[in-house]
Amino acid sequence: MTKLVGAIDQGTTSSRFIIFDDQGRVVASSRAEHRQLFPRPGWVEHDPIEVVEKTKSVIADVFEKTGLTASDLAAVGITNQRETTVVWDRRSGQPLHNAIVWQDTRTADLCARLAAEEGIDRFRAQTGLPLATYFSGPKLQWLLENVSEVAEAAEDNRLCFGTIDSWILYNFTDGGHFTDVTNASRTMLLNLATGEWSEELCDEFGVPRHALPEIVASSGRVASGIGLLAGVPISGVLGDQQAALFGQTCFEPGMAKNTYGTGCFMLLNTGMKAVPSTHGLLTTVAYRIGDEPLVYALEGSIAVTGSLVQWLRDNLGLIESSAEVEDLAKSVEDNGDVYFVPAFSGLFAPHWRADARGAIVGLTGFATRAHLARAALESTAFQTREVLDAMRADSGVDLSELRVDGGMVENELLMQFQADILEVPVVRPVVAETTALGAAYSAGLAEGVWGSLDELRANWAEDVRFLPALDAERRRLLLRKWSAAVERTLGWV
Repeated sequence: MTKLVGAIDQGTTSSRFIIFDDQGRVVASSRAEHRQLFPRPGWVEHDPIEVVEKTKSVIADVFEKTGLTASDLAAVGITNQRETTVVWDRRSGQPLHNAIVWQDTRTADLCARLAAEEGIDRFRAQTGLPLATYFSGPKLQWLLENVSEVAEAAEDNRLCFGTIDSWILYNFTDGGHFTDVTNASRTMLLNLATGEWSEELCDEFGVPRHALPEIVASSGRVASGIGLLAGVPISGVLGDQQAALFGQTCFEPGMAKNTYGTGCFMLLNTGMKAVPSTHGLLTTVAYRIGDEPLVYALEGSIAVTGSLVQWLRDNLGLIESSAEVEDLAKSVEDNGDVYFVPAFSGLFAPHWRADARGAIVGLTGFATRAHLARAALESTAFQTREVLDAMRADSGVDLSELRVDGGMVENELLMQFQADILEVPVVRPVVAETTALGAAYSAGLAEGVWGSLDELRANWAEDVRFLPALDAERRRLLLRKWSAAVERTLGWV
């Protein structure tokens, strides 16, 4: 009898619920967008109540469309936008502030203050992370320092802090306060070697230990669901990029994947060794299965990729739908010497420059909206090349291929250009929903739907392989001009 596993995928712009069968195939799915709130320049927030309501709506929609109920599911996994920070009242269960999204830059001054004497790598030896606005620890410190309701809740032992996985777990279990080790590794409060909260780091950030969730494995039963998920074991939790690594079955050291979503995130499995980065990457937890040792990864995080296409649509009106961008970009032979560096929230890996801002360079009277569209797509590939170069330098590994997933991988112009710029084959799997699939795999593995990692590997199948075809001299020229464009974005703030 076919077994079914559900996955909640709570992303930056939307919530999804997908049911997979035991072959890793999609049975049904539903998606609902939530609002992006911009109260000030550089600030990005979500309404935590809206996030929960949208999540409930997509679960209900899938059940209605399929006639299935919670009792038909062997397990449910959760994956989430990682560094987005939520605080709520332990007694009332109500949020104390809007969620501060991972893209938000309000903590720039706070991070600069913390880095003043020892630099942005002050906590890297313990956390694997540079001091940056990206991570949730500084966001929590900002809330404690600037929002009286949060400070009062901390004083009264009422404060609950969590990333979005914790908030979803709290609302879909009987008030459980948990996070998994992958999400915890993005807070700057976790000791990367032990996989436990660090008292020293909590003190540095002024975070009360009682506000933190219990850390659990990425694959292992956390709690039983309530409401729409009544009685279902919730047995897998992974940050979205680690979930995609899991869904791509990159279980061996040296295997890598790149996810093309709102941002772009490349992860390289480094096994049980936490590889320190000297080239602007993050050392992070990849996953933990039950009581097994931690598995680590090197990560390159790019802030703006898919959201740049949305920006072309919503802010400039160049296209009416995101799907139109490929045809528009294909209507010209090349980028017309136009380069678009989307440093809207500064630059993430490998630069880590909060002072950068976006720039379009190389404009002439020849440039058209089609050249802008092509430059926007190419910026994703250029930024990914910078990350891959850093990974090669840190790990000494030369990739034989790059597995890709996320919404942008259907854009074949981008995927071919990505292979051309990387000089590495780019491989798109049959099931592109690998983030949700990774959450389902982690939950199903814990509940015996799949008996081993080998069974998961057997489910993975290649759809299209894009092979490099660009002239080497042309590649060098494009990369040199991209680097020159990046230089022009620095020091703006």
